[in-house]
Amino acid sequence: MAVVARTYAKALFDAAKEQGRVDEVREELQEFVTTLHEVPELDALLRNPQLDPPAKAEALAAVMEGADELVRNFFRLVAEKGRAPVIEEIVGEYEELVAAEEQILKVELTTAFELDDKEATSIVEQIEKASGRRVEAMRSVDPDLVGGLVLRAGSLEVDSSVRGRLDRLRRELAAG
Repeated sequence: MAVVARTYAKALFDAAKEQGRVDEVREELQEFVTTLHEVPELDALLRNPQLDPPAKAEALAAVMEGADELVRNFFRLVAEKGRAPVIEEIVGEYEELVAAEEQILKVELTTAFELDDKEATSIVEQIEKASGRRVEAMRSVDPDLVGGLVLRAGSLEVDSSVRGRLDRLRRELAAG
């Protein structure tokens, strides 16, 4: 389904870019995904294989009544084509396309303890300097790291945590 989601996201991204409304569309898509999480009945309705696509399109039209015309039309098309169950994936792919266009590097920063804003900003600035791109960091805490941090950007992972170092040392000793 990833190819399908990417195809729909690319079509929407191209249309939004052509109309100069990439950010507005992004905001409305994010709001919709938030709504899906807050209203599980809507999510269940869209994923229900027994409900026919036109009924899903009608439901989406009602939910999206005040939304941007491009977004409304997009959701109608997605529902009519039977792709409503992958709307969240499509939105994720759209986010990736926006990030690539704006040269934003999305990273996950996991530390053993909560960083204050100054520390987190310092780390993000170092990543921006090294990558030459603007960085959006999601922060999380994992006390099992003991100390240090784990940085993930796409498929790249840099583990400089105490737990990671101990695991590497354990593997070296076992291989020995």
